[in-house]
Parts: sequence; structure tokens; C-alpha cells
Amino acid sequence: MAVQDRITPLVGSRICHDLINPLGAISNGVELLNMTPGAGGPEIALISESVEAANARIRFFRIAYGATSDTQVLEDTEVMAVLDGMALGGRHKFIWTAPGAHPRREVRLVFLLLQCLETAMPHGGAIEVTGHKGLWTLRGRGERYSEIAELWDIITKAHDPADLAAAHVQFALVAMLLEEMGLIIDIVQSNEELALHIKHFEARTAAAG
Repeated sequence: MAVQDRITPLVGSRICHDLINPLGAISNGVELLNMTPGAGGPEIALISESVEAANARIRFFRIAYGATSDTQVLEDTEVMAVLDGMALGGRHKFIWTAPGAHPRREVRLVFLLLQCLETAMPHGGAIEVTGHKGLWTLRGRGERYSEIAELWDIITKAHDPADLAAAHVQFALVAMLLEEMGLIIDIVQSNEELALHIKHFEARTAAAG
């Protein structure tokens, strides 16, 4: 079965997987609160933080995995609010330096690529996003990077893996969006950073010629 035919169940699994931890923390907070004679203290703080993180994650998923149209746009303030919430209690810091409004479809692609970088940087780090007139660059900087060449091949070589895990569904979705939007990605990795450069397909063809 082609990966495209498995996208829907994989997305469901991915969402459930990412929501387990924050929702579990909420449950633990409620349990602690019930064991305390008076309300307040660290229990409430735990619940509050968990709820905020879960809400941010859901908003992130809505953009990354939800339907889009050619007319929808997202303001930078909304995007930054989502990313700030995602960073709460997490290992990754997100730096958005793309002011103004952007097509929701492009932001969706960027959000999926953020998850790809999270996979490549399991120990955390900072991820900076810059964008101008549809051209985007994402730079991940961390202490260590995972070797995931087979996952990057899904994006750069249209490789169709037979055993794609639910936690890696974002790579397949990125490949599909790139084809639909006529875009390509150059991946450049050094000791200092892992950079993803989104370009128009025509730009690479002209350069090669």
C-alpha cells in the first residue's frame, strides 16, 4: 500500500501520540489536587501549564494537518503565539523572523518541517524560521543531530518507504505538499546547524542550466 493511502490513519496516530504526555500531566495534576486539603500550590501550576501546552499543540496540529485554501492567510502574531505555546516545557525553542501575513498553505508546510527538525534534533535546540515572498529557510541549531537520511530521502528523492512510522508522517506530508506547490528543498548540514532551504522548482532548474 502506498504511503498516500495510509496518511489519514497515520495522522490520527501522530496526533494521539503527541497529546499523550500533556494530557497525562493534566491527569496527574488533577490527582494531586484531589489529594490536597486546599486548592492551590504546584498542582494548579502543573494543570495550568499542561492545559496551555495541550492547547498550543492542538492549534499547531490544526495548521499543520488541517485543510487549507489558497485564500487563507495567517498573521505572524498568531503563528508566534502558537510556537511560544509549543515551546513551553519542551526541548525546542522557535524563533520566527518572518513578519507580516503569509498564506496558510505555506505556514502549514513550514510547521510540518518544524516537526521534521524536531525529529532530527531529539535533544533539543533552537529552530529559526525566515521567509520572504514564498521562499523559506529553517535553521536548526543543537548539540546533536540524529542520522535520519532515509527520512530526508522521502522529501528530497520522493522515496516511498514501506514501513513509515506514525511519528514520521510529517516527512511524507511535506513531500506531497512540495509536489503540489512546485517547490523543492535543499538540505545543508554542518557541525553548527541543519538548514532547510525551500525553493521554487524552476529556480533550481535554471541554476543547473
